[in-house]
Amino acid sequence: MEHQLINIFPLSIYRSKIDLPKDIKHVMLSEIKQMYENTIKRGIISEDSSWTGDTHGHEYLYENPKFDFFFQEVEKHIKKYIGLFELDLNQLDFYFQRAWATVSRGKQGINAHAHKQSHLSFAFYLKKEESDASIYFVDTNGHNEFLQGLFSSPSISKRGLFKKRDITNSSSININTNEDEIIIFPSKTMHGTFKNVQNNERISISADISLTAKDSSDLEQLMTPVSKWKKFK
Repeated sequence: MEHQLINIFPLSIYRSKIDLPKDIKHVMLSEIKQMYENTIKRGIISEDSSWTGDTHGHEYLYENPKFDFFFQEVEKHIKKYIGLFELDLNQLDFYFQRAWATVSRGKQGINAHAHKQSHLSFAFYLKKEESDASIYFVDTNGHNEFLQGLFSSPSISKRGLFKKRDITNSSSININTNEDEIIIFPSKTMHGTFKNVQNNERISISADISLTAKDSSDLEQLMTPVSKWKKFK
């Protein structure tokens, strides 16, 4: 029998495109730039890290009516993504938990991180040139890493021990996204954008999404309906 690799336990990242009407896109860009400029006026800016709206008082972007059309389109893509796993969408409720814009200029980037308080997250590239930094994902499980640190070791990479790098022997994978593309992934997935890559002005929108069961009877894993929760007095 000829030898083969059986690749199991995949991480499935959803990639698609949202074509926004030009007038809506212009309004969204103007609104985000205004948020950004107001932050700069207060002197709150970092040379190394991208500006993120959720840490500067703009964490509920979906409450802004200027973004209504966009979030309606996002809802469609979120449901398409979940549907690919053969789940019955009629038994689930979806909630935007937080949404914000990110602006990256110069060599600003975002360190690898995860959004462990939610279930799904996305990144949409409202403005992006081909040379701007893209998103990367980190494999924290290391299923193929038979020697700890083998895939991420700088010295091993420098030595050229690997003849070729691909998804079977890499600790991180970069996805070269384009303007108007949306990337959806499990929130627990470590991700970031590379620093020291010259960005013209990359502007993206992200959000965290939570799922609950419409009826949690006899279900152990899914979150119960929010209407059934009781707040502490």
